Amino acid sequence: MKKKVKSTYEEFIGDDQQKILLDVEYKELLISELLIAAMEQDHISVRKLALAAGVSPTIVQSLKSGAKTNITIDTLSKILDVIGYQINFIPKHKVGKQLRLA
Repeated sequence: MKKKVKSTYEEFIGDDQQKILLDVEYKELLISELLIAAMEQDHISVRKLALAAGVSPTIVQSLKSGAKTNITIDTLSKILDVIGYQINFIPKHKVGKQLRLA
């Protein structure tokens, strides 16, 4: 029986440390790419987005460039609201898992 050859990606994520690093960097890239695409589609500048969201243009620019990786949920929510997105919390592993809030 022939041994299946792994792709470079399969080998890369087979290493637990590399997989963790990829997951972190992917999340950072995702926000950056979302901002870039939404800003282009809406023809909105960094300054206009920042003004509408009530945040500093530096924050928007650093998120857009991927330089800023640590942001509060409140700030991110304000920015996403302006470009027509919202934050959703979805369980990672248990399908149908629901929390009852007091």
